[in-house]
Amino acid sequence: MATARSDKSRGFTPTNAPNGNPTSMSRSGSTMNKQMTAVSVNPPEHMVYQTPLVGRYSSPEMSYNFSDHKKFTTWRKLWLYLAEAQQTLGLKITTEQLKEMHDNIDKIDFEFAAAEEKRVRHDVMAHVNTFGKVCPKAAPIIHWGATSCYVGDNADLISLRDAFDILMPKIARCIQRLSVFAQKNADVPCLGFTHLQPAQLTTVGKRTCLWISDLVQDLKNMFKVRNEIRFRGVKGTTGTQASFVSLFEENPEKVDLLDKLVTEKAGFSDSYIITGQTYSRKVDVDVVNTLASFGSTAHKMCTDIRLLASMKEIEEPFESDQIGSSAMPYKRNPMRSERVCSLARHLMTLVTNTLHTHSVQWMERTLDDSANRRITLAEAFLTADVLAATVQNISEGLVVLPSMIAKHVQQELPFMLTEQILMDMVKIGGANRQEAHEKLRQHSIEAGAMVKQRGLENDLIARIKGDSYFAPIHASLDSKLDPKLHIGRCPVQVRRFIDSEVTPLLKPFAHQLEGIAELHL
Repeated sequence: MATARSDKSRGFTPTNAPNGNPTSMSRSGSTMNKQMTAVSVNPPEHMVYQTPLVGRYSSPEMSYNFSDHKKFTTWRKLWLYLAEAQQTLGLKITTEQLKEMHDNIDKIDFEFAAAEEKRVRHDVMAHVNTFGKVCPKAAPIIHWGATSCYVGDNADLISLRDAFDILMPKIARCIQRLSVFAQKNADVPCLGFTHLQPAQLTTVGKRTCLWISDLVQDLKNMFKVRNEIRFRGVKGTTGTQASFVSLFEENPEKVDLLDKLVTEKAGFSDSYIITGQTYSRKVDVDVVNTLASFGSTAHKMCTDIRLLASMKEIEEPFESDQIGSSAMPYKRNPMRSERVCSLARHLMTLVTNTLHTHSVQWMERTLDDSANRRITLAEAFLTADVLAATVQNISEGLVVLPSMIAKHVQQELPFMLTEQILMDMVKIGGANRQEAHEKLRQHSIEAGAMVKQRGLENDLIARIKGDSYFAPIHASLDSKLDPKLHIGRCPVQVRRFIDSEVTPLLKPFAHQLEGIAELHL
């Protein structure tokens, strides 16, 4: 009975157990425990959780950028840069020690490092010891005068910079592919929508330029944020450089030169003058906010495509063996656009994490930023990376369905002509404006009822032609039904926008615009 009470208190009852049998539950649990014990030491990949962002979606190059190998080899390079600069400025560091460090950048014993971190409970010191193990001559001078954030923060800044360099060409490719599509369809009339209700006509190409315009803004924002990322540099424990002032015997010029040399070795033109123990987490806010903004662009574009696919006006790529639904063989679900919207929502939420983290960095820093930054920064770029690839893939295979577009235009165009008919009746027929407006209103209501209540075609023009009141403009009615007469300056706007804003922006990426986006799924 005691066992029964214990099970019940945990929410288990005989009906919860497999086959309704408590004994079966016990056996099942025992089997699972044995399975987990068997794989606990070195579990195979399929027995442990793997983030879908790496295993299912993101590109190898972005995944590598946030990998342990990239992170810890960067730490070792930073230690080498520091030692080289210190030697240049007169500290007792031998060329043999530097060569030993250089030759062992990639020789990382990850198992030893993990054991060291478990022992000392400090990731940087664990890797100092791991590096020192393969560099016994250089071990005494590794990390000389530095704080943990020298490698941690500077490596993060390098990864952020490199991640933008991976991502921005992909955004550029999206813009270029959509620009080709926009120009091709610059004069294809389609219904415009405000409030998701039919409005004045636009064109397929002009609507595409709405998406491109947002992507252009995203790419400009990325340029700005990427180019404003600076190196934390050599700043010491609380950003005062006190340890290096002591190391160089109160010689401030050497401290400044040390900072400059290491900054240049790391590939940066400048470092932050003011830091605490860390670079300001406001930088992370700006970085992730830029990515989240791109997420909103991708979501908006792909939502439009999903709506247009529902209307059968535009379709995303659909492969010959692709299955839209397991139950409904005819389905052509816009799954790529749905994936974009799904991941974009995740990306947009990440910026709140950076805002909260920055807001609680008390004084010179607190360590409650560490764990979540490991997740947030990497996930933001990994998510943006798959969004860019998927948007490019969609853009390369968008299918326009002109017959359905034309059908929808013809269903609504008569209503859109009423304002022009009203003006012509007054101007050409000399009609009373209010009287003509009322007659058009009555005909429109009746035609709308035929469409909405009986599912018939829009017969507004036929009704007007059958009303002798409108005889003065009967002869001109048919000529007004050409949709291209009602698209305004759409083709001109498309060409002007691409020539003046898109083409110059893409010039730096001219050698990176080739290549088809490859999706894992």
